[in-house]
Amino acid sequence: MDPGGAKRARKEGKTINVPGDSRERSFSGRAAAGSKPGCYNRRIEGAKGMSRMDPKEHLNEWMRHYPDTGKHVTSFRAGRGSDLPEWPEWCFLPMAAWYAMVTSKASNAERGLDAIADVGKLAAIGTWRYTQGVYRVQPDMLAALTNSTIFGDLPSEVFHRLPEWCVYVETPGLNWFEHELLGFFAHLEWDANTGREELRLLLNLHGGDLVVVPLHIGNWTVAEALEKPLEEAKKQAGLLNLPLPADQLLAYARGAKDYTSKLISLLLYLCSDKPEIDDARKPGHSPGGRPQPVKTKRGLVLFAAEAVRTWQVGEQTGERLRVQRLAGGSEVRERGSKRVHVRRGHWYGYWTGPRTGDQSFIYRWISPLVAGS
Repeated sequence: MDPGGAKRARKEGKTINVPGDSRERSFSGRAAAGSKPGCYNRRIEGAKGMSRMDPKEHLNEWMRHYPDTGKHVTSFRAGRGSDLPEWPEWCFLPMAAWYAMVTSKASNAERGLDAIADVGKLAAIGTWRYTQGVYRVQPDMLAALTNSTIFGDLPSEVFHRLPEWCVYVETPGLNWFEHELLGFFAHLEWDANTGREELRLLLNLHGGDLVVVPLHIGNWTVAEALEKPLEEAKKQAGLLNLPLPADQLLAYARGAKDYTSKLISLLLYLCSDKPEIDDARKPGHSPGGRPQPVKTKRGLVLFAAEAVRTWQVGEQTGERLRVQRLAGGSEVRERGSKRVHVRRGHWYGYWTGPRTGDQSFIYRWISPLVAGS
């Protein structure tokens, strides 16, 4: 990170920094201290010859290129609320910290867009490293959720309930445009300059490619959440005097809406009031929340998870949907004088609590049902 401080901008999901804000400057000093020259600023495209990389393989590959990640994470999190900003607990580390890790010890000439593209990828994979939860949705449940309708504005505060700082959701049968989508990482960002909240997705495509999809979350729609990062990118590209194919990027964002909505629907279920999430190996266990640092001779250290933990999602509801499907529940047919059909699953949210006190937003998924029977 530039010692003079930084403000972030985005171009096609790539993070760019320009001089400006002292809140991000504080991150750069910590990352620069003690980093090994040459360990950072390397572009990673996935292991050669591996067309289907699982999240653990991506993690291993990225940690080989960024071996000091754990040390920096411990340092940054130790400074939260003291010499660094106090970001919300639902954010593992602000993107400013990941930018500092990627660009520490790199010369200004080396800080090109290709290198900076690593920031969003390292942020997702580096965050997932500490829990390594893989969420495997029952097939009929997956189909029902991804076909569900998200009406109106996104309930942004619901995403604070992600079961872990970063989750990885498997997506068999789904595509991202013409590419097979194996799964995706999802985590939350708190902008160190503005306090803006972001939902950041990292897509794992067949072939080993990783694609960053940032969304600015708030009281607006999925389409707006995809387009708002482009507005910021145009502003910052102007400051940097960089060319930005705004029309093409806008067309891409609009084309990504339907694909993104399917992924958001899966995340909303994980964040809903009573999701069905169970340990694949130890039934009866659910995600235990965010791990805590352990006291060691070196001080408090947050250790990475030792292994991947697979969570089964929607098994009971998915089984009911499967039975309904096999019984012909997906077909529209006449029964007597009533027309029998299946109502698509949808989301329903409401506020609960005293009118004059603190209220909480409850978000529930209404599963598909056979109507008219």
